[in-house]
Amino acid sequence: MAVKRYKPTTNARRQSSVDTFSDITKFEPVKALTIFRSSKGGRNNTGKITVRHRGGGARRYTRIVDFIGNKFDMVATVSAIEYDPNRGARLALLKYADGEMRYMIMPSGLVVGETVMSSQQLIEAKPGNRMPLKHIPTGSVVHNIEIKPLQGGKMVRGAGNGAQLMAIENGMATLRMPSGEVRLVVADASATVGQVGNSDHNLIRWGKAGRTRLRGIRPTVRGKVMNPVDHPHGGGEGRNPIGMKFAKTPWGKHAHGVKTRDPKKYSSNFIVSRRVSKKKKK
Repeated sequence: MAVKRYKPTTNARRQSSVDTFSDITKFEPVKALTIFRSSKGGRNNTGKITVRHRGGGARRYTRIVDFIGNKFDMVATVSAIEYDPNRGARLALLKYADGEMRYMIMPSGLVVGETVMSSQQLIEAKPGNRMPLKHIPTGSVVHNIEIKPLQGGKMVRGAGNGAQLMAIENGMATLRMPSGEVRLVVADASATVGQVGNSDHNLIRWGKAGRTRLRGIRPTVRGKVMNPVDHPHGGGEGRNPIGMKFAKTPWGKHAHGVKTRDPKKYSSNFIVSRRVSKKKKK
């Protein structure tokens, strides 16, 4: 992927940049591998907004991505590289020896015509191949990592991300996550070798509100410009600080830097060291 910047013919163009899609080889998805899902606007099954600032946006078709890779020991050829409007990473269209086609998250360096394979045994550790962590060489970068065997990849699927396999001991694999967190994963869980492609995705500057609305993101209003009835930060004459010891949410709870993880969560035992916060790095 390459990022293009236009001449500053308008104020929005001066601030924005776009994806050139130069790595895309096929622009229409496989119809059998797509599903249309209407936008829920951040609402749950009872109609209440549980995620704010969602709604609108361009119509999207959901691509059915194979996160588990359960066609074991069968060679697949990369027939195309496609765009997915639902994620920053690209999708690789795989054609298996029996004629079936599936989508997978495209790792960096994979090109059309290459072959990949998924197996429960030891195979070559090249980008795109998938196997249990216990068979992957220590020090390798992996993505689309399972938490439980044959559950399907849950972690490290975003554009440009990759986790480093640090050690394998006592049936557990030690991984350094993209956030800096070091955690344990069952060594029988599978992962795909390589780093997720399209690493320049985070360099795109959206530039104007209209492009953000097309992504399905609605405007976010600051609490301090609201009235007291609408937000704890609201009220006052002119521009004011929040006037409190700590920032609050619209419902009066602590905000900014508050730990939200359940201390009794079962998976806490698998975290060797937590990620370092941005404030501590500074």
